[in-house]
Amino acid sequence: MKLIADSGSTKTHWLLTTNSGQCSEFFTDGINPVLQSEDAIYACISNQLLPQMANMLWVGPISDVFFYGAGCTPEKKVVVQQVIERIFKHAKVQVASDMLGAARGLFGHEKGVACILGTGSGSCFYDGEQIGWCVPSLGYVLGDEGSAATLGKRLVGDVFKNQLGADVKLLFENETGLNQADIIEHVYRQPFPNRWLANLARFCAEHLDIPAIRQLVYEHFESFVTRNLDQYESKCVGFVGSVAYYYREVLEEVLLDHGYTLSAILQDPIPGLKRYHT
Repeated sequence: MKLIADSGSTKTHWLLTTNSGQCSEFFTDGINPVLQSEDAIYACISNQLLPQMANMLWVGPISDVFFYGAGCTPEKKVVVQQVIERIFKHAKVQVASDMLGAARGLFGHEKGVACILGTGSGSCFYDGEQIGWCVPSLGYVLGDEGSAATLGKRLVGDVFKNQLGADVKLLFENETGLNQADIIEHVYRQPFPNRWLANLARFCAEHLDIPAIRQLVYEHFESFVTRNLDQYESKCVGFVGSVAYYYREVLEEVLLDHGYTLSAILQDPIPGLKRYHT
């Protein structure tokens, strides 16, 4: 059996495929070796994934694990690989970045510019097998344009600096129950502020009918285009991630305005990765 994983900072999507073609899907918390220790990653897989897989393991041993994850840089991916090898002792384990997973899921063996717009964001030129080069995302503090975390950060900043109008500020406070002190507490004193900010971005999706919110989202995607996509020679782009998927209408408008050809928008790359690896 083969186990394929696509992991962001918020959740990990696992796909188990048998030799006969049967598939089972599982979900756990996100795994990111930049943000988590080896012990935390081990606990996530052991406590969340293995119980879900228990009914499938009688079919046979897992021969291959293909893990694509956020934070799986050349320096950090060894942490994830060692954990998976401890758990699946007889499997051949390959760990790569979520960016390569997105590219293979989108384009298979074809060329193109692959993008991730989820909790975080990223982009790369893909040559049909490997990443050619990429503009660094730099994380939600310094970059991550187009991501849910950065959109959430922009939203709360604009709300409490009175850039969206009094009506939007009142609506935000009533729907979220948050005030300025709550924002400061979660962003500066609580763990995983990127996940928390990403959740706030849902407010924008629910209120795109408000002109100020729609303009904010448009500018958010336009920043991703001008600071990232415009550095690649190719105009053929594809996207994976919840932000690209749920804000598709505005994203397509921005791409059209900037002369890009959209290949595909996928909620996640697992279906494409299944084709790639089988």
